[in-house]
Formats: sequence, structure tokens, C-alpha cells
Amino acid sequence: MRNSLDLDTRPADTRVVVAMSGGVDSSVTAALLKQEGFDVVGVTLQLYDHGAATHRLGACCAGQDIHDARRVAAQIGIPHYVLDYESRFKEAVIDRFAESYVHGETPVPCVDCNQSIKFRDLLGTARELGARVLATGHYVASRAMPDGGRALFRAREEERDQSYFLFATTREQLDILRFPLGERTKAETRDLARQFGLEVADKHDSQDICFVPTGRYTEVIERLKPGAAEPGDIVDLSGRVLGSHQGIIRFTVGQRRGLGIAAGEPLYVVRLDAATRRVVVGPREALRTTRMRLRDVNWIGDGTLDAALAAAGRLEVFVKVRSTRRPQPAWVHRAADGAGEIEVELVEGEEGVAPGQACVFYDALGGQARVLGGGFIRTAASAAEPVPVLADAPAARRGPAVAGARR
Repeated sequence: MRNSLDLDTRPADTRVVVAMSGGVDSSVTAALLKQEGFDVVGVTLQLYDHGAATHRLGACCAGQDIHDARRVAAQIGIPHYVLDYESRFKEAVIDRFAESYVHGETPVPCVDCNQSIKFRDLLGTARELGARVLATGHYVASRAMPDGGRALFRAREEERDQSYFLFATTREQLDILRFPLGERTKAETRDLARQFGLEVADKHDSQDICFVPTGRYTEVIERLKPGAAEPGDIVDLSGRVLGSHQGIIRFTVGQRRGLGIAAGEPLYVVRLDAATRRVVVGPREALRTTRMRLRDVNWIGDGTLDAALAAAGRLEVFVKVRSTRRPQPAWVHRAADGAGEIEVELVEGEEGVAPGQACVFYDALGGQARVLGGGFIRTAASAAEPVPVLADAPAARRGPAVAGARR
């Protein structure tokens, strides 16, 4: 008889480390597992300390939130440890965040944090503590598969789904990770927190860029990368200079406001050229991306990605290029130029796709679709900058028919 964590052990004999950020989600996760009789150990990571951020609503992994995690652990009666991961977090997340912006990208630091800190370093700590499982408060589902492995699925509540930020999770990590809230809604989680009498029941959710105290990320970048805000030109698609700027780090693809130029039509940031310090602008239709090349691709679908591509040379999937957007149909294939890179061809196109963002693969359009993997966008080709397309590209609005898709 397997327990709720899908292990064939008695809860009392099963040690579980819970990553406790001090928020309601991880607190309820710990309380639920403790109630079920598991040997729960709470671990909170000290990731940064930015003074004013330590008491700011929406912060996490610093100051007040560490105190909240400690109080919850004491209330539910579990041991609690605070681990100093500041240097690791700075190197793996904050420095990489700044470097990405300097190179004209729009990074997703939450992916780096999960990939490098929580599911690598913390997972190692959980093993050292003798834990069978590392549990988190993420809204994503993990399920056992017929082959004995585990797969990742979107959360039951679409608005809370965090699978976009977890695409880089490996099969080996999935064997140890558990996400008890994946089948619950946020409202249910808060109700449970009130039933447990937790003080954090109505606490505000943390924000994505947790280490930016004021929300002004350019200040963080300029502090870490002196000279990052070098001036340059704002040009149109033909290269004609329309104005100047005070650093490409102040812009992102798709941006319309704050360009500081006058034009007879609305203009948007289409591309950032870090080498020449140029901000390229154009009409909205120039934002429509049809093809992307990815780096650091992670595959957690069945078998290997090469095997999945072998049959027809391409794979039909649904992809998300931003966490807030719905998946859309796409083809995944190897680049035809011999570079061996993975390319994604969007069936309907997408606006405002920026290098540095994640492109995540799913096996279905909606519901609790399975996460197949994904990668980081290295380059994106817009409709205004045509590239060769597949001769048998699918017709617009045709939906992929992925084997085993869940709708």
C-alpha cells in the first residue's frame, strides 16, 4: 500500500524535507505532510539580503519570511533549519540575470533558481539529511508512469500553474521531488492554512523577481555590471536612426512605452543588438515571431528527444514562450543548417518573443497537460525578418495530434 507521496513505506518511517519559503504554499505543504504522519524537516534558504526587501510584502527567502517559516515549523512541531545559500544564489541566479540583460536578453530568474539552487543544491542537502523526498509548494503535478519513472504535469488550477518555471527539472530529480499542491486550488490552500491556524494564511504571494527590492531591476544590473547602461541608438528596421537611449538594459522585446521617440505610428521594440548597443523598433506586426532556436534543451518526455524526432524529423507539441500565455501549436525539429540546434516553428506565430525567455513543450493545449521539456530561446525570427520555412509546414490553426495527449 503506497502512501500519499507514492512511496511503499509507512509515513512515520519516511523522512521528507520541505522547502519552506515562509509563504502560505510551502507552509501548508509542511503542515499537510506532518498531519499525515511523515517525518518532516523544514528547510529555509537564506538567498539574499537587501535591507528594505527584508520586510517588503512579496519578498521571499529573506528577513521576515525566514522568521515566518521558523514560526510555522515551531507551530506544527517539526525541526527547522536555515541554510545560507547567498553566495550560490548570487552566482547562479543574480549574476546570470544581470549578464543576460547586458547581452540583450530577457531572463527568467525563477527557472535558474529552481534549476541551480532548489533542485540541485537543496536536493543534495535533502539526501544528506536522509530524506526520501523533497517537497515544495509549487503548483505543478508529478505522477508515476507505467515505466516506473515520474512525469511532470500542469497544475489543476490553470491560473496558478508553475510548470513553465520547472521545465528544466530532470528525470532523476522528478524521482525525488513531490508537489502536494498540484491538485489543489489556491483558495483550497488558504482554507487549509486557516484550518491549521497558520499566521501566514492570508500572506501576500511572493513576486517573480524576489531579489529586486524596489522592482527597478536596472539598479541591480548597474550595480553588478558597471557601465552596463552605455548609450546607443534607437533605429528602425531599415537601420535609420530615430533617437538615442541610455542603455539596452532598460528595454525588452515587445516594449512600447518609454521609448523616448516621436513617430507617426506606434512603435515597439523588435530586437536588441548588444554588440552595437542598438534598440531596433518597428510596427506591431514586426513583433510576430514564427521561428526560434533554443539552447540548453531539457527533455523529460518519453524516451529521448532524438528518438522522438527520428520518425518524421520533427515533433508536434504545444509550447509556451511566456508564463502568462497559453500554449500554442508548434513543430520542434533540428536546424537544417547542420548546426544540430533545436528549432521551434510556431504554427500561428507569437508576439514579443525575446531571447533569454523559456520555451516550454507540452503534449496538449489545455488541462493538466504533460510537460515534455523545453529550452531557453537563443534567437527568434520575426515576420519582418523572413527565414526559410519547412516545405510541408502545417496550415495555420492546425492543432498537433501528440500521441498520449491529455485534453
